[in-house]
Amino acid sequence: MTPSTTFAGRTVALFGLGGSGLATALSLKAGAARVIACDDNPARMEAARQQGIETGDLRQAEWTSVAALVLAPGVPLTHPAPHWTVDLAKAAGVPVIGDIELFCRERAATSPAAPFVAITGTNGKSTTTALIAHVLAAAGCDVQMGGNIGTAILSLEPPSPDRVHVIELSSFQIDLTPSLAPTIGVLLNLSPDHLDRHGDMAHYAAIKERLVAGAAHAVVGVDDAWCRAIAGRRKGPLTRIHVGDAGEGPGILARDGIVIDGRRAPAEPVADLSGIGSLRGAHNWQNAAIAYAVASELGVTPDAFAAALATFPGLPHRMEEVGRRGTVLFINDSKATNADSTEKALSAFRRVHWILGGKPKEGGITSLAPYFPRVAHAYLIGAATETFAATLDGQVPFSRCGTLAAAVTEAAAAAAQDGAGEPVVLLSPACASYDQFRSFEDRGDQFRHLVTALPGLRIPGA
Repeated sequence: MTPSTTFAGRTVALFGLGGSGLATALSLKAGAARVIACDDNPARMEAARQQGIETGDLRQAEWTSVAALVLAPGVPLTHPAPHWTVDLAKAAGVPVIGDIELFCRERAATSPAAPFVAITGTNGKSTTTALIAHVLAAAGCDVQMGGNIGTAILSLEPPSPDRVHVIELSSFQIDLTPSLAPTIGVLLNLSPDHLDRHGDMAHYAAIKERLVAGAAHAVVGVDDAWCRAIAGRRKGPLTRIHVGDAGEGPGILARDGIVIDGRRAPAEPVADLSGIGSLRGAHNWQNAAIAYAVASELGVTPDAFAAALATFPGLPHRMEEVGRRGTVLFINDSKATNADSTEKALSAFRRVHWILGGKPKEGGITSLAPYFPRVAHAYLIGAATETFAATLDGQVPFSRCGTLAAAVTEAAAAAAQDGAGEPVVLLSPACASYDQFRSFEDRGDQFRHLVTALPGLRIPGA
């Protein structure tokens, strides 16, 4: 745990007692602050009380004595409307912050030289965060990984000069972190997402930009217009990441599965991703190039970086290889909850039996039309079935399967009869999961269970 000592002796209001909220309350208490914690869920309030955390109704709080409101990142700060606690705090002139801000203040107060790598973007954050942490750990670093990827930041060990924190940040978390100033700030890419929480794309991009604007060194993928503009405004040290071509200015290039360091002449290949199943596709070339930029900045040699890539296991539900049956490869990409994410998966394979659907997002799958020639057959599930059927009609053969179980059964049988060299049964839904599943993890776990039950399946590493 990292005790939050910067509010010692003061009263802090906290709303949201999920995993990160509970860790935050315990951190503040360990740092000698008085915490008044609140949640709309009575069971969470009781769980907090069982751990010795003071709880109360913040509607009745004496806000003039409160030093800060710590808000869980899932609670609306501005859009579609501020949460009632935000209104109360602002009326009293109380700052509204999050757990990442508490970490940043602790680092500034106790160990400002502690290495802190912060990663954001629309897609690929978790894989890139895990890859950076893996490379640094393989190089012998003491690495603490967390944030949006799963482990609450204040549950990690405290910052110190010989310990690297590798932290994934969502736009919600950045919005609650006014003093964000990482050693290395990473921005992968930007496309429309969470606009219900940020109002419009310009506001969303501005929040993301804050992560690299405050960084001592910035690493920015410049393959989309929003990120190119952000890189152009950057005043301090900057490494540009390009996929496919050299782009503007020197940087690190990922081309045809090769990571190339173009910051020196002649440009130097540093890693070959071919044959690394956990890093398939051009989006993972970008992830690897960004990981190299960060690792090299922290002293990892090209040889050590290349060796670490070969042992990267990947993350569940993100282009995860579940197994093979005959020539058929089964891929779990349940994390692909929008069309932009699914594009990365479709672009990685030449012959796809595509399972898709769920709770649809704005824009549907019309943007994926250039990849339809790669799709042998589509298997539709969930609430998006009829919308997606209308888009695919006349372009891709499809079946209305309804359930994931029916889709896996039909796709596995069809792929087994496919004459292609390596047909792929791909779960990449381009949809949220909440119509049929608890989460994208639940959806991916059920896909994995269904696939591993198929007779004759060979599982990687088994």
